[in-house]
Amino acid sequence: MGMTQQAAPAVGTPPAPGPGQTDGRTRQRSLVLRLLARPEVGVFLGAVAVLVFFLIAAPTVRQGSSMATVLYQSSTIGIMALPVALLMIGGEFDLSAGVAVITSALTASMLSFQLTVNVWTGVAVALLVSLGIGAFNGWMVVRTGLPSFLVTLGTFLILQGVNLAVTKLVTGNVATDDISDMDGFEQARKIFASSFDVGGVQVKITVVWWLVFAALATWVLLRTRYGNWTFAVGGNKESARAVGVPVNFTKITLFMTVGFGAWFVGMHNLFSFNTVQSGEGVGQELIYIAAAVIGGCLLTGGYGSAIGPVFGAFMFGMVNQGIVYAGWNPDWFKAFLGVMLLGAVLINLYVQRTATRR
Repeated sequence: MGMTQQAAPAVGTPPAPGPGQTDGRTRQRSLVLRLLARPEVGVFLGAVAVLVFFLIAAPTVRQGSSMATVLYQSSTIGIMALPVALLMIGGEFDLSAGVAVITSALTASMLSFQLTVNVWTGVAVALLVSLGIGAFNGWMVVRTGLPSFLVTLGTFLILQGVNLAVTKLVTGNVATDDISDMDGFEQARKIFASSFDVGGVQVKITVVWWLVFAALATWVLLRTRYGNWTFAVGGNKESARAVGVPVNFTKITLFMTVGFGAWFVGMHNLFSFNTVQSGEGVGQELIYIAAAVIGGCLLTGGYGSAIGPVFGAFMFGMVNQGIVYAGWNPDWFKAFLGVMLLGAVLINLYVQRTATRR
């Protein structure tokens, strides 16, 4: 028998596709489906629709000063929505974010006034306190294995009580003292709460910070190892740990990022109004989370972007101010909020299925 006989092909092996043909494994999705799979596309279209609607319904919105106000309202939400979104991509929540903003502002204000020190001392201590709150939340979550919803709900209640009780104990009132005449106030105000002129319109510095933080968060998510870790721990933390991702470190630092955002917004509040009401901040955490969800972040983690929450926050600012400019009852804002949130969840469900469709 000759040795040149060839072996028969294996049973069940499909024939190779001919020229110009593709099998199911190499089929490319259409451009539309690939765009829809992006987490920020849906909210971008929604933001455009809301903007057009209020441009028609409320002509006042077309004025430069009105749009500057909308952007300002959006920026104060968006600066916090960004770290909240990163945390959600990492698979966790933070219900203490709203009151943590007030805790930061109260710390800086009372420390500076009561000790009669330069306000930058209070600002620095407030940063440490905010990062400490975030680190505590993250440590409790990874150490105990409890859902972050429960851990941060506890932190929310603790901070809410401490804010009110300590402020009354120290100042004898529910608000802090005015610090506008203290050393360092004007310098800090320029960084956290100043305005600049653009074509005769005053624009708040928070709008610039908002866009800078969004660009930085996008770069971190898409171009760094830490961004890969964030998506990995949000998708499946056990699988991520198995391939060497530092799960605990990633989650704790994500909570600390929320703490940083709370500090920054707290400093803006303090240097905008010179004083802080200790009972504020309750309910804001839901606004931040809703802006992230509307921006395309899934409640299950592992999916989202930093650009989406920018448009989500803009929608909040547009609706909040647009209702006022249109002369409608502002009580309708909550109804609009519910509709936007429910619609975003349904759109995100569709986007998730589109993203995983072969």
